[in-house]
Parts: sequence; structure tokens; C-alpha cells
Amino acid sequence: MYQILEELNKTSGITGSMIVGNDGIVIAADLDTSFEEETVGALAASITTNIQKSLDRLQQTPLNQVTIEASTGKLFFTNAGIGILVVTAEKDVNIGLIRLEIKNAVSRIGTSN
Repeated sequence: MYQILEELNKTSGITGSMIVGNDGIVIAADLDTSFEEETVGALAASITTNIQKSLDRLQQTPLNQVTIEASTGKLFFTNAGIGILVVTAEKDVNIGLIRLEIKNAVSRIGTSN
């Protein structure tokens, strides 16, 4: 799994990635050192759980991907089957390219189990 994250991080604009269990426990990580893995993992689980609850109420399940755009960068939370694939990226990143690379990584994660 670490190899998948390492290859994903070679994509232009991606600054880090990790896989987090739905409980917030870090499964694998290759994040920028400015992020604390455990904190990002807990926040990713909390954010996706709350969004999933809202989607359940709207009968729009399951959650596939959430993108958060902030002034300093972007965060992508994607259902990877075994957990959540979290990708951090620069603020001016090509979103289409990142989503394609995330899709490829999720596919590889699914076959590596």
C-alpha cells in the first residue's frame, strides 16, 4: 500500500496521501511533514462520517468522494473500500488529473488486499 501512496504522490500538485480506517486509525501514510498523521486521520473519519450521515438522510448513498478547497490547498477524501484515501494537494492543482489518479489508486488498493 505504501508503494501505491508513493506513486500517487508523484502526481504534479499532490503533496501527500494516506489511507485511514473508518475509525480514524492510520493504515498507511506518506504525508508532508507539516501534517500530523493521527490528527488528519481522525479529522478525515469525522468529516466523512458526518457527510455520510447527511447523505443517508437525503437517500444519496454511498459516499464516494469529498473535496475540500481551502485558501492554501485542497483535500480529497475518497472511499477506498478498506477505508478512506486522503490526498492533500496544492491550491492550484488540476482537479481532473487528481481525481483520475485517485481513481487509479483506489482501484490498485482494492486489488492489493
